[in-house]
Amino acid sequence: MSYHHGDLRREMVAAAAAAIAEQGPAGLSLRELARRAGVSHAAPAHHFGNKTGVLTAVATEGYTLLAAALDKAAPDGAAHGRQADDALLAAGLAYVGFAVGHPGHFAVMFDRLLLHDDAGLRAAEEKSAAALARVASDPEAGRAAWSVAHGFASLWLSGAISGPDAVAAAEPVLRRAAITGGPGAAGVSQPGGTPGTPSLPAPT
Repeated sequence: MSYHHGDLRREMVAAAAAAIAEQGPAGLSLRELARRAGVSHAAPAHHFGNKTGVLTAVATEGYTLLAAALDKAAPDGAAHGRQADDALLAAGLAYVGFAVGHPGHFAVMFDRLLLHDDAGLRAAEEKSAAALARVASDPEAGRAAWSVAHGFASLWLSGAISGPDAVAAAEPVLRRAAITGGPGAAGVSQPGGTPGTPSLPAPT
């Protein structure tokens, strides 16, 4: 099988994400990645350097996909009142949908010890943080929404919460816990809140 250079890299990132979804990041090796992608044993090292480079590429793609999902869910950004609540809820549900749809990416994106401090990764992380900030009426609202959506997604992926549909199950939880109607929800400022942009953790 022949690949264009860029296609080969994308194929290997996809294969790595699939492997991570099945067996976690610890189970991934360059040899296993080469086998899954149907490439030479030398190809992963040539493109990514080492396993950390592979995981960094997976995380970078994950942040890019997450930003696209958030933008698609709430393309108009934050508004006021109920519209702002609806936009933030839509973004929270999109976050859960992303995590469940891309478990391999989600598994490595927030584990700083697994990743290089890479300019491309930082740029992708900042893009996803900006997408969240656009639908949050204030930084505390963004952090509350992110925290609840991330927690729900993590519990779902671990099997602690189950059901036929993750997004449908998440909606009443996100609505009740943080996205609307509670402290830190859209349109409700937290006392003593500090100005700034809600940010997803970038590797250091």
